Amino acid sequence: MDCASCAVLLLLTWLTIHALRSILARTKKPNYRLPPGPSCYPIIGNLLEMGEKPHKSLANLAKTHGPIMILKLGQITTVVVSSKEMAKEVLLTNDPFLSNRTITQTVSVLNHEHYSLAFIPVSPLWKELRKICNTQLFAHKTLDASQHIRRKVVQQLVTDIHQSSQIGEAVDIGTAAFKTTINLLSNTIFSVDLVTSTGKAGEFKDIVTNINKLVGTPNLADFFPVLKMVDPQGVRRQQTKNVRKVLDIFDRLVKQRLRQREGTDSDTNKDMLDALLNISKENEHMDENMIEHLSHDIFIGGTDTTASTLEWAMTELLRNPEVMLKAKRELQQTIGSGIPIEESDISKLPYLQAIIKETLRLHPPVPFLLPRKADRDVEIRGYTIPKDAQVLVNVWTICRDPTLWENPTLFSPERFVGSDIDVKGQNFELAPFGSGRRICPGMLLGNRMLLLMLGSLVNSFDWKLQDDSEEKDMDMDDKFGITLQKAQPLRIVPVKIRN
Repeated sequence: MDCASCAVLLLLTWLTIHALRSILARTKKPNYRLPPGPSCYPIIGNLLEMGEKPHKSLANLAKTHGPIMILKLGQITTVVVSSKEMAKEVLLTNDPFLSNRTITQTVSVLNHEHYSLAFIPVSPLWKELRKICNTQLFAHKTLDASQHIRRKVVQQLVTDIHQSSQIGEAVDIGTAAFKTTINLLSNTIFSVDLVTSTGKAGEFKDIVTNINKLVGTPNLADFFPVLKMVDPQGVRRQQTKNVRKVLDIFDRLVKQRLRQREGTDSDTNKDMLDALLNISKENEHMDENMIEHLSHDIFIGGTDTTASTLEWAMTELLRNPEVMLKAKRELQQTIGSGIPIEESDISKLPYLQAIIKETLRLHPPVPFLLPRKADRDVEIRGYTIPKDAQVLVNVWTICRDPTLWENPTLFSPERFVGSDIDVKGQNFELAPFGSGRRICPGMLLGNRMLLLMLGSLVNSFDWKLQDDSEEKDMDMDDKFGITLQKAQPLRIVPVKIRN
């Protein structure tokens, strides 16, 4: 019997056993109260109800079943919370029992789950890595010291767009933002541009986009673990290839730096890589492999999310010209039209900050955050989340909750002007970066990059749609993955502002 026949026989046997177990399970009642949820089919559970846009499908199901509901996604028990109060229960109140992650097949390639700050269990190693991020890599003082890097890279973005404005060429905002974000991060970590000013971000962007797309794509092997050895969709094979390409790039940069440092006790660039290599001298966990995987986390977590948020922000500004006008007026009065923005100016630009908050509310880049996993049975508001269940927080639904937000589908930065609501994990009606111990460690850097790029685009250029199309006809459809992107890229024409 060949391998394929064995795999099919094994699958049929497993499906039969699973069907019998499901029938038996329905005859037994647990001694605790499970959350409500839709009825499910044998074996496949509720998979068919997810559709192409599960953030919207689960929002609709929550209208029927409530702010905490349970589903069966194949063999995986999944609990979805869809309210501010339930999000607080998961992210803060019961954080000690819900801090670990569901490890999917795409995350586990090349043993990434053993090195990734985002996915390793809460443990002494995780605490050590988290401390390094909070106190050395992403601390306020570290970010303040690297302002010149962001200033230089964003100025290159403005220069590139200025060239497009001279010939009336439309700019793909997502790609331009992606290229800029790559160089912001690559200069912060490695002191190099991974994309030249005249080059295209296409190849690297495609690798990172494919990684994020595969992580966010429903994978049969995740819902039916017996299929992992078969890899029926080829997800493991594709993801291994993508991640290997990224790690190879970082491996070359790390080895090059080690050669530069030979024979000297001083830092060569005083960047994030130097800091990590210095730490590695006293910390056995921070070896080359860990540095490369940590760099992978920073790039994969920071590029697509930042680029898509900036693209959505510019889309909303084009679609709401009165908001664009207010932003320009604030920048003109505070800085002066056409004058480069400094990070020190941002605190004096409350309306610009409100625009970013409102963009993150309407278009959270990671609509479910990263999946959590219950380490034990956890009781929430009278319901029990069973041990080993996957837990999703539908921040997309919460951010459009009409009981929390007036006119929730309306883009209105004014709702945040003078408001104490922020994105730093203390306000659970707006938690695009998560909360608790697992909050995104790069949140401060990401926010700085977004504000600096958006302010520069608005203050340096006027913008118009291609082919004299109207704002009301703009395509606002989204595309689901681990990041929520525009289905159709935003291409708009810049007109240089003279200062």
